[in-house]
Amino acid sequence: MQKILIFITILMLIGCAHKIEIQQGNVVTEEMLGRLSLGMAPNQVVAIMGTPLLQDPFHAERWDYLYSKTPGRKETIRYGATLYFSNERLARIERHGPIPGKDIPKADKSRI
Repeated sequence: MQKILIFITILMLIGCAHKIEIQQGNVVTEEMLGRLSLGMAPNQVVAIMGTPLLQDPFHAERWDYLYSKTPGRKETIRYGATLYFSNERLARIERHGPIPGKDIPKADKSRI
């Protein structure tokens, strides 16, 4: 019985020492944004970017693509883009944060 309690305690300590990576939102890359062009229809934008994370029913002309990643115990990385439409056409693109190129950084598997 005592060996089982020691084993459970060790497992709990190992679990507390490791924190998983948390990813949320839409992955946005420079490559994806580079494929967009002003004047595109909403369905063309969805084909490239996917559906937006946020679509405000009161501001249908604004689509938000946001992404955040918290790698373990490190600081959260946030980036994304806001797309604005006018007359059912892409009118403006705003970038937020350091948007990565084609390659998205992967989780550090060496610590698992």
